[in-house]
Amino acid sequence: MSHSPDTVPPRPFAPRADPAALSELRTRLRATRWPDAPEEAGWSLGTDLDYLRELVAYWADGFDWPAREAELGRLPRFRARVGGLGIHFVHARAAAPASAALPLVLCHGWPDSFWRYTKVVPLLTDPGAHGADPADAFDVIVPDMPGFGYSDRPTGPPLDSPAVAGLWAELMSLLGYPRFGTAGGDMGSHVSRYLALDHPDRVVAVHRTDGGLPVFTGDPAELTPEERAWFAEARRWGASEGAYGAMHRTKPQTAAFGLTDSPAGLAAWIVEKLRSWSDCGGDIERVYTKDEILTGVMLYWLTGTIGSSMRMYHANAALDPARLTRRVEVPSGFSLFGGDVVRPPRAWLARTTNLVYFTEPEHGGHFAPFEQPERYAEELRSFFRPFRGR
Repeated sequence: MSHSPDTVPPRPFAPRADPAALSELRTRLRATRWPDAPEEAGWSLGTDLDYLRELVAYWADGFDWPAREAELGRLPRFRARVGGLGIHFVHARAAAPASAALPLVLCHGWPDSFWRYTKVVPLLTDPGAHGADPADAFDVIVPDMPGFGYSDRPTGPPLDSPAVAGLWAELMSLLGYPRFGTAGGDMGSHVSRYLALDHPDRVVAVHRTDGGLPVFTGDPAELTPEERAWFAEARRWGASEGAYGAMHRTKPQTAAFGLTDSPAGLAAWIVEKLRSWSDCGGDIERVYTKDEILTGVMLYWLTGTIGSSMRMYHANAALDPARLTRRVEVPSGFSLFGGDVVRPPRAWLARTTNLVYFTEPEHGGHFAPFEQPERYAEELRSFFRPFRGR
């Protein structure tokens, strides 16, 4: 496998936040200028004022980022130059013999990073230590997309999902994996899809937790009643919940000023999505601790990547519809968790992919690898089992 001239081999990566940056953050948090809110508004108009005040107070005076940073540092993390960009990634090798492990690249979405998969890495690399079959071990690779987390922010036009898929194919070559599986959710679902579309000779199978928002250029009469109902549901969801996406697709830079300057504003933008997209019954801390929430937010704050992450929506909005409607012929599996948003019917997945696996776990939402790590890991073990050794 040859590498491009813009590729530099990986080196271990263990970031440590500057104490001065943490001190400045606490100063900003304590100086937050709070908006008003109607009485009893709760979460109905967006992030709840009382909850965010409580979270920010803990962030300023109780949250221990160095401890969280040390926890993240237990994962084997690296940086490499791929396609001219510095890419941060987890590369955790299987506990089983290398010859038996399936390489697996896990693709995150927004508003997250490699954070999405931190709980499942040990479950996938060492299943025997967690009550599962050791033969189901994976070599796990979890990259931060460009403009997210500790990966470089593109200085030119933002990258779209096919471009990121191309980078991940190059990264897997750099790591010595000619064949591999891929899995993802949210924008990571799109990246995994394009890995399968553009590199079918290398991707043995692709697993996704969603089908994305529907794009169809054929005759609507061809759609099943279930598919038409799903299209209508997606339109309703977009009208009631999709304002963030419209902002990201059209004017992301405008929102980036406030979100990059205000840690409370950044937390509000992210926390509202964690709550509304997760299977938490309206109580965000039924699924996430404050430490877990703030760890995800800190990975945006310290790296200054909220603006660059939103710009990827703008890039994807410019994709030709012909690319969005290509059928995936690589064997595809879907685990549609019951608490996720805009869940497609099986008929749509069979129309758009070579569907070989379909489950609907009852519990878990949009961030299933973090919400339900054991079940998510079992879904991946079950789906990829027939494709090992191919």
